[in-house]
Amino acid sequence: AWGRRLLDILHAKRRHKVAMLEILALTAFAGLLIYAACSDIASLTIPNWVSIALSGIFPAAALAAGLPLGDIGMHMLFGLAVLAIGFFLFQANIIGGGDAKLLAAATVWTGFPGLPIFLFWTAVAGGILALALLAARQFLNQAESHPAFLNRLLKQTGIPYGLAIMAGGLMAIPALPFTVGALTSP
Repeated sequence: AWGRRLLDILHAKRRHKVAMLEILALTAFAGLLIYAACSDIASLTIPNWVSIALSGIFPAAALAAGLPLGDIGMHMLFGLAVLAIGFFLFQANIIGGGDAKLLAAATVWTGFPGLPIFLFWTAVAGGILALALLAARQFLNQAESHPAFLNRLLKQTGIPYGLAIMAGGLMAIPALPFTVGALTSP
């Protein structure tokens, strides 16, 4: 009886540690996406280190959560494939280079199963963002009373698509491969 009880306690502690690591990983995922979106809004640039950090944190978080190595490898390959597609979209001047890298890094986390949710919400947020910016550029003038980033957004033709990628990534969190335990632990 004592041995069984001790094993139950040890398993419960391990489950709690794994859940804590998963929550920490989700916080890093969300925090980096939010930082990228804020940076994109402020300067229409997404620092490379954000995409590198997102891509680098995933394998460690997935290993800690107990994902099989094959699954982790598939997530990384999937992200690489999206990066290749993003490169072509960048060359065609459809999206920015930072957007392509952030999209690929977020896709590492979603993998193929979470991709439809991620892309759907990214597209919805991107469409709303584009319409809002088109309307703002049509009806608002630059003014000294506006914050500098707003004047920059009104003046330039680019769209801070990092904001849409952030929205898609946050909406895809429930579909990430190791969030079920972290989001449902008591």
